[in-house]
Amino acid sequence: MPKFLFKRWHGIQQWVGLALILALDALLAMYDWWLGAAGFVLAAALIVYTIIGERAFRRDYKAYIGSLTQRLKRTGENVISELPFGIILYNEEKQVEWHNPFVAQITRRESAVGYSLTELFPVLQQVKDRESGLEAAIDGHVYGFHFKPQERLLFIMEITELSQLRKKYEEEKLAIGIVMIDSLEEVTQGMDDNHRTSLLSKVTTEITEWAQQNQIHLKRLNSDRFFLVTDQKTLRTLEQTRFGLLDDVREMTSDLKIPITLSIGFACGAESYVELGQWAQTSLDVALGRGGDQAVVKVGSRQTFYGGKSGAVEKRTRVRARVVAHALRDMIRESRNVLIMGHKVPDMDSLGASIGVMKAAQAIGREAYIVLEGDNPSIQNLMDLFREDEKFMKHFVTPEQALTLVDDATLAVVVDTHRASMVKEPKLLTLTDRVVVVDHHRRSEDFISNPILVYMEPYASSACELVTELLQYIHDRIVLDVREATALLAGITVDTKSFSLRTGARTFEAASFLRRSGADSTLVQRMLKENLDEYVRKAEMIKNAEVLYGHISIAVTEPGVKYSQLLIAQAADTLLNMTDILASFVIAERTDGTVGISARSLGDMNVQVVMERMGGGGHLTNAACQSEGSVHEVAAKLKRVLEQIEQEEGLFE
Repeated sequence: MPKFLFKRWHGIQQWVGLALILALDALLAMYDWWLGAAGFVLAAALIVYTIIGERAFRRDYKAYIGSLTQRLKRTGENVISELPFGIILYNEEKQVEWHNPFVAQITRRESAVGYSLTELFPVLQQVKDRESGLEAAIDGHVYGFHFKPQERLLFIMEITELSQLRKKYEEEKLAIGIVMIDSLEEVTQGMDDNHRTSLLSKVTTEITEWAQQNQIHLKRLNSDRFFLVTDQKTLRTLEQTRFGLLDDVREMTSDLKIPITLSIGFACGAESYVELGQWAQTSLDVALGRGGDQAVVKVGSRQTFYGGKSGAVEKRTRVRARVVAHALRDMIRESRNVLIMGHKVPDMDSLGASIGVMKAAQAIGREAYIVLEGDNPSIQNLMDLFREDEKFMKHFVTPEQALTLVDDATLAVVVDTHRASMVKEPKLLTLTDRVVVVDHHRRSEDFISNPILVYMEPYASSACELVTELLQYIHDRIVLDVREATALLAGITVDTKSFSLRTGARTFEAASFLRRSGADSTLVQRMLKENLDEYVRKAEMIKNAEVLYGHISIAVTEPGVKYSQLLIAQAADTLLNMTDILASFVIAERTDGTVGISARSLGDMNVQVVMERMGGGGHLTNAACQSEGSVHEVAAKLKRVLEQIEQEEGLFE
């Protein structure tokens, strides 16, 4: 106990004793006043002594408090100067007013007072005047910045070790993948056993060596599927090399009539291993749905595509078509009605496929309706075939009418697209759990959620081809009238450019079935005729086209002049017919105010990859997108994308 506190306790005892003496003296005075007077004298002496002791206590107390304050001040200064983090007080102009020595050590200045925060730490330009956290590397160290705006206070802490641990944790996250040989049975059909075994051995050796070089654990699941286990650091390395295994295997087997290609699905960053496995399988499904010969990587919410340089291999058997047709037939029978939707701004392929699905539903005895609204030049001639038939036209409904027809027993069939944002009425898909997708485009990230049946075949020329195959198995006695068969044939004709692009044996088989059903090819050609005014406008669109990289033609129209999407697509087709042109892009302002791009190629360049980077999508040889801004801004962006692809992997095979 400090000495002055002991004195204080002694003084308290004196006051208590004095009070007792005074009380006792008062009693004595009642009996003998001499004794009382003597007692009062003694009490007075005690009072004087106690007052002197009280003053001494207060003097010692003030000295103690002063000493303690000085010690605390010196200790506080030492603590602040030796703190392992920085403290900065700044004014309203973000200039430093005071800082501790740690800040001087970071900035390598004797004093940072008077400097602005952004001058000392340029990374702080990203931060507003609010409470926020930010990390930045300075001279090989990582620091965390944390603002207290109300106090105009900034804390700076070194988090180098934490950052390294976090980086190590991220790099060591488990990543799993699946490698699949595309259409192995189709590619090796007709080979003898020795040739087939030798070919598979070469491909397997290539995959195994690739896995060993990248320190990936490889497990073969069956003849055409491999399981991969690695970490996120290795996965990033594979992404940087853009999965060169795809090109190596394709080039190694290029001497075959149909080279062998691979599809790869990778996943990392899921909450559980079960979810991680589902992501890997989903990534592989997306790669296959986009036609194969590519890798799809899903890390958290990010999904990235690599490869996709070759077209999908056409399947020679119709087993899948028959299985899907039977499944679709059962779903139609279990439904009260069927609503069919194509994409926005429908074309002949979308409308023809919709009519084919409606015919299938009617053959099974279910009411079917096609969601369609407004006039569209690309389908006007086809619609004219049906306008005089009131019984047929009553099956065309607007999106508003469709919403009144849907219930839990409704089957929604989406044709010629698989993107929820592209359908005519996206809300319709949320009102029923029974959704079927029939499409021939390469699968994109924006896929309709949770469909109960998906029939996506990127090798197919058109949605009409897929629907035509389904019709042959969905009902034994289905009979198409001339208009219905012609509509389906028109869709195939338009998407194949009169059977000159993306046609396989099954395309001609489908067309043959439609011709036997009464399809009028002369009527199709009549519907596809152009008028003179449109031809002149198309010539105006392409007259200022420029050629890049020797084989890519880009046409940009005049600002403010609007064109229909059909005319933009036709201009791209026309450019593709020019000598030495392997890919064409036409950029024009659409009638809805957006800027549209139509992209075409002969197969040497994947225009779908280009359009995906522009925010659109499509097919290997046929793609498009819509963008905001002026035509010249969109053209500049397209050129930057082409330059980026050329630097990363080359534009042509």
